[in-house]
Amino acid sequence: MGENERVESVEQAKQNQEYAQALADLLFQIADDDFILAYRGSEWLGLAPHIEEDVAFSSMSQDMMGHAVMHYQMLEDLGLGKADDLAQLRVAGAFRNAILVERKNGAGEYNDNPHYDWAYAIVRSYVYGLYKQVRLESLLQSSYAPLALISRKMLTEHRYHLMHWQVWLKQLANSTKDARQKLENAISKVWEDAGELSSLGQNAESIVRFGLITGEELLKQRWLANTKDIFQKAGLSWPGEPGVPAERGRLGEHTADLEQALATLSEVYRLDPVAKW
Repeated sequence: MGENERVESVEQAKQNQEYAQALADLLFQIADDDFILAYRGSEWLGLAPHIEEDVAFSSMSQDMMGHAVMHYQMLEDLGLGKADDLAQLRVAGAFRNAILVERKNGAGEYNDNPHYDWAYAIVRSYVYGLYKQVRLESLLQSSYAPLALISRKMLTEHRYHLMHWQVWLKQLANSTKDARQKLENAISKVWEDAGELSSLGQNAESIVRFGLITGEELLKQRWLANTKDIFQKAGLSWPGEPGVPAERGRLGEHTADLEQALATLSEVYRLDPVAKW
């Protein structure tokens, strides 16, 4: 199998161990990002600003969880384990999500005095969503045909998510002085972690060489250009170069927030992993 050669099936992908490993690494990053952020979104159920947003946020989180499931299924097809087990039974160090998506929504716990930050939820969802859009657009040209196919389907759905976050960003930017200040604080907080989003992890070279996705720098440039344009149209100051967290989620380094999220996510599944759910 040559570099950038089109791979039409999982059977063909398995014929080249290096290609299959690069593909798996990328799929774990994509699946884990959506899986963990979908969980953080689900924690807003009953806590969003109004009932219509409760429904909307829950629906988009469900969509995102569905995207994660499709990628975990692709990993199962590669022979890396059951999709449910990959999502529910791995330890935190095996996850490859960016640190940004695992951060808690705010102080407290969902069932114990939650004081969540709505502005942070909006900014995180939108900034991640803008990166996800660039990633999906790049995956349309992926050498792995099944990945390109599902990316096209996801992109259509994802555009509606972006429209939703854009409305909220503009509302907060042009509302009260207090709302504007909370939004700017949220942007600063998100920006501390955002620089890791475009990382492709320790096997970035192989992932790009096999034509699975565009290189890190080009992904970053496209994402930042889109984000800067949207911020400027909303009347927001551009925060500059995004920071990178001390922990590197793409390398399996995570915060205690991920441990908490995984414990909650897998609590029921771990009671009987062989049960039919």
